[in-house]
Amino acid sequence: MTLNPFAGHVITLDARLPARLATEFAKRVFFASEDIRDFQLMETDGQVDAVRVTTVDGRLPDGLAEKLRFVLRNDVLSQLAREPKVIWRSAARRDCPDGTFEALVDKAIAYPVGEGQVALGQPVLDLMDDLDHLIRRIAVGELGATEFRYPTLIPIDALHRCDYFTAFPQFAMFATRLRADLDTYREFVADVRGGADVGTEVLDRCADVAYCLPPTMCYHTFNQFAGRALPPELSVVTTRGKSFRHEARYHRTLARLWDFTIREIVFFGARDEVLTARARLLDRIRDLVDALELSGRCEVAGDPFFCAADSGARSSSQRLLELKYELQLDIGPRDSVAAGSFNLHERFFGDCFDITLADGHTTPYTGCVGFGLERLAFAVICQHGVDPAAWPAGTRQTLAQARERW
Repeated sequence: MTLNPFAGHVITLDARLPARLATEFAKRVFFASEDIRDFQLMETDGQVDAVRVTTVDGRLPDGLAEKLRFVLRNDVLSQLAREPKVIWRSAARRDCPDGTFEALVDKAIAYPVGEGQVALGQPVLDLMDDLDHLIRRIAVGELGATEFRYPTLIPIDALHRCDYFTAFPQFAMFATRLRADLDTYREFVADVRGGADVGTEVLDRCADVAYCLPPTMCYHTFNQFAGRALPPELSVVTTRGKSFRHEARYHRTLARLWDFTIREIVFFGARDEVLTARARLLDRIRDLVDALELSGRCEVAGDPFFCAADSGARSSSQRLLELKYELQLDIGPRDSVAAGSFNLHERFFGDCFDITLADGHTTPYTGCVGFGLERLAFAVICQHGVDPAAWPAGTRQTLAQARERW
């Protein structure tokens, strides 16, 4: 290990990692410590065996090396080392240049406003709406989904009852407020007027945290039906809303935002019904990707479980059972983004939320399909360019269908 702050600190790992496990480790490095400003995985004979980190103040904090080795042992080494199984590839093959996001910023179409937050203008806004309308048409028009609009905040209890905080503590973002008390307000106003930093003054004066920013929309749906009996046939719910995940220093371009928009479709029913609905939607999205002339693939994936004793095993189990597929669309010469996911939950959420079918005792299987609209729109622009007039005719024709009445 070197302590040269200009070269960074080289930390040797407990094992040599093949490419896929190195990728899984890279997804977790920043979450090990906020002291890490940047990192680089280091290879010997084609396998990663060390990580070079640069820190906020140039020093190597006590315990940082052990934190990284814990993440490696706990979350990564127990995962399957094989490459993801590809379910299908789109018909199109496109070369995506670097610099698309920078071009959007230069043209004042995108404006970074904070960590993981980007303001967007046209043509991205219309593109997001068109893509959403096309997916919504499939969900409502073909699968018979009922649509709901949920509030932004979700009760903490809803996420706690399905173990979200033990599976993904790194993503959680909480909402709170000043305690309802006149003395609290007076003291807070006086301190802020006196030049105190709001962020350092607020937490000790807050009420108990009772709400979260939702990490995805399906939790609203499960919470909506908690303790209820559903019809005997397949039930389908769809919604569009804002979702929030803390992405640490991974935030970049439109691919990993802390604040993003999701179109989600949730299924409740017998196992075969849910699997059939997921497969049908998977096929229809493949048709849509081909109609938009996008380069991408659908592959078996796992969620980024973090910190729990069984994190690696849970991710491997997802892959072995093919419980999760991801739609990966190309956004650069060697880069893609997970623009959609297709998930089977077995009876997990039905059990957690005490949901039954019409007989009052059979727990339904559930599944959900979600699409990040900023990511979908970004992939279109990365592959076809910033100017909609220059997009392929087939792409423009498909998007125009989103504006037709149905």
